[in-house]
Amino acid sequence: MHFIWKRLLATIPSLFGVVILTFLLSHALPGDPAAYFAGPAANADSIAEVRQKLGLDRPLIVQFLHYVGDLARGELGNSLTTGQPVLKDLVDRLPASLELSAFALLFAIGVAIPMGVLAAIRLNGPADHACRAIVTVCAAFPTFFIGLLLVYVFYFLLGMAPEPLGRLNEILYTAPPRVTGAFTVDALIAGDMEVFRASLAQLVLPAISLGLFALAPIARITRAAMLESLSSDFVRTARSSGLPTSKVLFTYAFRNSLLPISSVMGMVFSFLLGSNVLIEQVFGWQGVGAYAVSAVLASDYAAVQGFVLMMAILYILLNLVVDVLATLIDPRVRFEG
Repeated sequence: MHFIWKRLLATIPSLFGVVILTFLLSHALPGDPAAYFAGPAANADSIAEVRQKLGLDRPLIVQFLHYVGDLARGELGNSLTTGQPVLKDLVDRLPASLELSAFALLFAIGVAIPMGVLAAIRLNGPADHACRAIVTVCAAFPTFFIGLLLVYVFYFLLGMAPEPLGRLNEILYTAPPRVTGAFTVDALIAGDMEVFRASLAQLVLPAISLGLFALAPIARITRAAMLESLSSDFVRTARSSGLPTSKVLFTYAFRNSLLPISSVMGMVFSFLLGSNVLIEQVFGWQGVGAYAVSAVLASDYAAVQGFVLMMAILYILLNLVVDVLATLIDPRVRFEG
């Protein structure tokens, strides 16, 4: 517990810096939110009235202090685009983004780790060259391009995938009762396997599109960590002792490679949460990424500030989880930290 509290206290300066940067960057957005809120037919007087009502006519330092005071009370303001409290919008949409990112990470792990292990075992062989080629291709193409390509092939040409119109076809299916906000989990909780299969089908293409980009760093670090473990003294000793190859590979080499692999997976998951904006646009996914895009286009200060602040907090919490997992995998990390 002392280790966790120490890590949490170390995040306070980072959070304060994020609050300052979020406020300044959101106010640097092009456009005038008062003009957007007043409407296209508004004149200068009505825009000035709206600006005064929103508090945008106050000095920047006064707006910042008011913003910090609202944060201390757990208030993120109201969104100009939806008219709802920003906190409610984020809570409603965050499970969709978490669900998409989690499935993308599971896909990336399921492909990248076996591929990296096989490439390390068969160094400079066909499997190793194939791993390098796949990693290079996955890292080279942007996620939205892969998403559009998959939609064109599997939906338009082959008709194998459902329409890329969000998390669930609400004309054919009813969303499950909200428990976690993730449709696949909530459908399982409700015992509705038909909705589970439908929501899972909607997840396949966006999760693969996002997961292919995440596959590259995980495969690289898995290959590098396994090569380091396989060349270490304890693995050579285990081999010379006559232990079975499978035991040497997975009990000794792979187990000692878990620390760097788990570390990079935490960073990849936080990256997926922040980079699924384009994928959500391509597939009509109702997540926080699409919400952030709408907020930026409308110069919606409160929504942009809330999104960036939420992503920063999630990133810090994910790093904390990775640190805790690292101490479970290798207790020496606790003392080195």
